[in-house]
Amino acid sequence: MAKDDKVILACTVCLSRNYVTPHKNAKKRLELMKYCPKCGRKTLHKETR
Repeated sequence: MAKDDKVILACTVCLSRNYVTPHKNAKKRLELMKYCPKCGRKTLHKETR
């Protein structure tokens, strides 16, 4: 996987960067409901730059 294909997902509640996931270049940023180990629940995670 190339470096450009990876995106970092950050929790919108505690702002911790938890996940690195493959994602093709798109117009909109990736937003997923993921489990945050720091918060201890499922929260919205957004793609960071």
